[in-house]
Amino acid sequence: MEEAKLKKIRKNLGERIRTLRKAKGYSQEAFAYECDLHRTYMGDVERGERNISVDNIAKIAARLNISISELFSGIK
Repeated sequence: MEEAKLKKIRKNLGERIRTLRKAKGYSQEAFAYECDLHRTYMGDVERGERNISVDNIAKIAARLNISISELFSGIK
C-alpha cells in the first residue's frame, strides 16, 4: 500500500479517537493516563503521526468501552 494512503488511514483513525474521547468527556491528558499511555504519544496518535500498535489500539478501545471493530468503523 502506498505511503499516502497509510498516512490518510492514520489521520482518520486519530480523528476518530479524538472525537470519541471528547464525546466521553476526557481531556487528552486524562485519557492518555487512563490508557496507560504518555500524553504526547496520544497527541501524536490523534494527529495521525504515529503508527499505533495493536496493543495500544486495544487499550484505547477498551477505555472507550467499544470493540476494536467499532473503533475502526468508517475508517477508510
